Amino acid sequence: MKKLLILVLALGMFPLAASAEVKMTKEMSSVTVDTASGKVEITRNPDGNNVINPAFAKTSRKCPPFCIQPMSAGNGVTTVGELEVLQYLKKGGLVIDARTVEWHVRGTIPSAKNIPFTQVADRLNELGCSKSGAKWDCANAKEVMLFCNGLWCGQSPNAIRAMLREGYPASKINYYRNGMQGWESLGLTVVEGQM
Repeated sequence: MKKLLILVLALGMFPLAASAEVKMTKEMSSVTVDTASGKVEITRNPDGNNVINPAFAKTSRKCPPFCIQPMSAGNGVTTVGELEVLQYLKKGGLVIDARTVEWHVRGTIPSAKNIPFTQVADRLNELGCSKSGAKWDCANAKEVMLFCNGLWCGQSPNAIRAMLREGYPASKINYYRNGMQGWESLGLTVVEGQM
């Protein structure tokens, strides 16, 4: 029996057994979400040699514009972490990738809708608001979760501030502050962004 185990290890088969250990929590191995391209299963990368995407490996960026963002993007806005994002995705929640189109296409959270931070104030109709003259009526606003590239990225905080300025209720906004840097650092599934 010992010889068989040694053979299995030598052939590199052990990582298959170990991959089941790379879960999100003790109880949760994956989350499946609906996307424009069909269902996508979000898992953690089981490869023990996997490293973060080099686009998110930098620790120092010129500030401004890449300044450390505050924990709260606005009064009444809820800041969340990865497990809350996963639970929100499980419920079919609307996740907004507030980054520029170029970043979104390179890789995003499965099911995320791209509304660049520079456009969000003009596209609140996609989030349940209606235009009444020059003002937005957000009485029927949807609950949303916004993210960008990470702790140093101001795109989603700027989008959130624009939404609040236009009358979007803070209680309907969630801010995933860790963004793609946090998502990728945990080896969570990334998909090519849809336009």
